[in-house]
Amino acid sequence: MRTAGRRIDEVLDGYRPHDAVEAADVARVRELARDTEDPWLRSVPLHVTASALIVHPAGGRVLMRRHPRMDTWLQVGGHGDPGETEPLDVALREAREETGLGDLTPWRDASLVQVVIVPVPAGGDEPAHEHADLRYVLTTAEPDTIRPERPDAPLRWMTPAEASEATSEENVREALRRVGELLAATG
Repeated sequence: MRTAGRRIDEVLDGYRPHDAVEAADVARVRELARDTEDPWLRSVPLHVTASALIVHPAGGRVLMRRHPRMDTWLQVGGHGDPGETEPLDVALREAREETGLGDLTPWRDASLVQVVIVPVPAGGDEPAHEHADLRYVLTTAEPDTIRPERPDAPLRWMTPAEASEATSEENVREALRRVGELLAATG
């Protein structure tokens, strides 16, 4: 197993899937990490991505980004850059780039909140593929300083219930349910 795959496997070691579907996704991600030289490479039909739901606990809100290609509201995140092997670092970098929030930190701890394999339809020059998405929860103390990365990818603070209604993705609704439970436990 290469460095990138080993690090993904270590991150998954402490994670407990919530159901049989997620357990199967975790098993596929482990297999990908074990059998692929660089599981972050976009040229691999199933490759690792990292994302985050950003929360403002005092306001009980989560930040959502309108994803132009998927035409729905999603969490922030994306692909690793060459040489990146730490999923949390990828999620933090992507979140900072997409939101302009410079004070992001893991919320509660640096644990995964969800592992999900997401189908991605073909678009542009890119064929259909899958993302093995490792999801975290990040927090900000400066919610009013958001700045969208692009005009066609607006950002919006929502309650978990509003965000769940706004997204078309069932796997994102499940992540929001988990984050909503965490927010409720702190409030």
